[in-house]
Amino acid sequence: MRHGSIPGARGRVRPLTLLGDAALREPCRDVTDFGPGLAALVEDLFATMYAARGVGLAANQVGVGLRVFVYDCPDDEDVRHLGHLVNPRLVRADGVVLRGPEGCLSLPGLEAGTERFDHAVVEGFTAAGEPVTVHGTGFFARCLQHEYDHLDGRVYADHLTGLRRRRLLRQISRAPWHR
Repeated sequence: MRHGSIPGARGRVRPLTLLGDAALREPCRDVTDFGPGLAALVEDLFATMYAARGVGLAANQVGVGLRVFVYDCPDDEDVRHLGHLVNPRLVRADGVVLRGPEGCLSLPGLEAGTERFDHAVVEGFTAAGEPVTVHGTGFFARCLQHEYDHLDGRVYADHLTGLRRRRLLRQISRAPWHR
């Protein structure tokens, strides 16, 4: 991505992978080729995320089993965080555990109160192969943990228990997109 370019402007919107598709449950593979194909995937992820009005999107949410995600997400102070991570590692999730509303582009129209730490640190690489460390607090920390989970084949519903889990599973079974 060129300096100053708008993320996703050259990308194409891809169909979203919905819950029930095996691609969401498979752990993603590490990226080994940091070439033009990866840059195009990052552009496509941004274009798809913006078209779907999301704040984050993982590659497996468009059917690509690679460890890549993008984000354009505010924190609790309304500071915008914009970027992408390739081969990320969640190196820290700590602080206060907060339950907050969480949704997902792969579970459209649904959300549930999900517990997440209010601080997260993720290390990874840019599409150009440069190392990067991203610190998130509040809502942005939630976003980082959520997208990282996708790369390991998990969705936010996996963090729910009891009544919240039963309620969400019932909503999923009634959703028009559920198979």
